[in-house]
Amino acid sequence: MTRLLRLEGFRVSFKRVHRIWKVEGLKVRKKPKKKRAKGKSKNACHRLRAERINHVWSWDFIFDRTTHGHSLKWLSIVDEYTRRCITLDVGRSMTSEDVINRLAELFVMYGVPECIRSDNGPEFIAKAIQQWLTSLDVKTLYVEPGSPWQNGYAESFHSRLRDELLNTEEFDSVRHARAHAAAWREDYNGYRPHSSLGGLPPDEYARRCADSATFAAQTPLHQHSETKPVTQPILS
Repeated sequence: MTRLLRLEGFRVSFKRVHRIWKVEGLKVRKKPKKKRAKGKSKNACHRLRAERINHVWSWDFIFDRTTHGHSLKWLSIVDEYTRRCITLDVGRSMTSEDVINRLAELFVMYGVPECIRSDNGPEFIAKAIQQWLTSLDVKTLYVEPGSPWQNGYAESFHSRLRDELLNTEEFDSVRHARAHAAAWREDYNGYRPHSSLGGLPPDEYARRCADSATFAAQTPLHQHSETKPVTQPILS
């Protein structure tokens, strides 16, 4: 600052400028710290795999437009273990409050997941959502920035959604898009066989998993253990 003043014709010393600088409380603006990305490669779907129903949900947004050029924002949530589409919501926009309200409804319907996997989009790292999920002991798995394949289940689901619905249908309104989304989701969950599920649709696979878990919970422990057959001696 002293050098700038001297270039403008002022005859001042460094000490005087420094003294005035301190008295007036002037200071150089501190550079804001760069925000560190929350994602880590250890949260990738091939490293932390879903082992049961409601172990890991993956969610993401995808965008499209109506025939009039208005934006459509689609929110998809998939249970990674059963491949079931938990929800496929459509709207003009979705705030963090909208997402929280929708998640609360889904938790009542399907149960609370242990983890939710996502990228580092602003919708997912919003403080309101993070605090709400933390209060329910739901762990957030943020994948590494610039690595969409680490959220592979969401990417695979969106690839099918784009090819089979968004690229083939024209939507006149949000209401029209929601009707198509509900029909496509019903077909995806209830009728389409998945090779990764042994040729079963996600709803049927989820039902069988739930029945197996119920049976295991109701069966006494001694019936789970393997016992050797008792052979009777042959009498001559």
